[in-house]
Amino acid sequence: MKIDTFTLKRQYDEIKDELKGPIEKVMQQGAFILGEEVGFFEKEFASYCGAKYGIGVNSGTDALFLACLACGIGKGDEVITPTYTYIATSFGISIAGATPVFVDTEEKTYGIDVTKIEKAITKKTKAILLVHLYGHPADMDLIMQIAKKHKLKVIEDCAQAHGALYKDKKVGSFGDAACFSFYPTKNLGAFGDGGMILTSSEEIRDKALLLRDYGRKGRYENIIKGYNSRLDTLQAAILRVKLKHLDEWNEKRRKNASLYTKLFREVKLDIILPYEAEYAKHVYHQYTVRVKNRTEVMEKLTDKGINPLIHYPIPVHLQECYKELNYKKGAFPVAEKCCEEIMSLPMYPELTEEEIRYVVDVINNIVE
Repeated sequence: MKIDTFTLKRQYDEIKDELKGPIEKVMQQGAFILGEEVGFFEKEFASYCGAKYGIGVNSGTDALFLACLACGIGKGDEVITPTYTYIATSFGISIAGATPVFVDTEEKTYGIDVTKIEKAITKKTKAILLVHLYGHPADMDLIMQIAKKHKLKVIEDCAQAHGALYKDKKVGSFGDAACFSFYPTKNLGAFGDGGMILTSSEEIRDKALLLRDYGRKGRYENIIKGYNSRLDTLQAAILRVKLKHLDEWNEKRRKNASLYTKLFREVKLDIILPYEAEYAKHVYHQYTVRVKNRTEVMEKLTDKGINPLIHYPIPVHLQECYKELNYKKGAFPVAEKCCEEIMSLPMYPELTEEEIRYVVDVINNIVE
């Protein structure tokens, strides 16, 4: 049996008839940049997440750095952020001109270790940029308490957590701003790149709207130095269709994760399974396990037609591009250990029970 780590073909086959009308409408209207579908989707997605405003941009990375700028973060500022995440999180800080200050990960949820945040705060600290990694929410109450105490901005990186809940409230509605990616592999993915900033602050909204579109007030009146970062109308139209299915797809991910976990526990392997905190509703953007001898296990899985992935093999503080920050190996031991052991198994809503059972059986034979 051959099992893809991820595929969009099955999802497309499911909704292709729904997509034809909205795509044709955009093609007929010809308003491909900031057409009406963008405004509709911004309102619908903001409402879905419990925020007042949505600002569509052209990628999740742009959402991060434009959110930083809209929150007043820039040169000379420091932003506390986890080292165990995709590098785009810290790039958002760096592109804005600020310096990322890394914190270790929490070993069960893989979110930022909240107990380490206050030790990293200095006079230059302007914000906390957290990540809801793999679809599991960070501990928002504690983070918001620390931010309030030290008068810091809070930015949520929700790129992997569309629809995830923290105490029955959706992620993306807690911080001063939240950033989403609509890269095709996300729980809510476009047919290309796309992103969005959510906020309930009029000031941040207004600044983000300027920043994404050349800083212009009128067609040729530019009041700040801005960027060209706009969500395509065609992608917005596609995402509006997909948003209607998001909760259903997330529930299917949770069902698949539950089956994985049940089967793994039955065979009692020496692997670490995903964790869901009491406060959280995990949406399983990835189903990640931690295994010893990962390289050997992955090679044998590949031989059996299964292609696992590693999210992520190198913590950000040890990336070559951040060598000027002078972090050394051993600085964040939990993150470094996770990077050595983490392996992501096939996970998407259309994954079948037969496929999941096959993956577990193969891993069982390998690990035993």
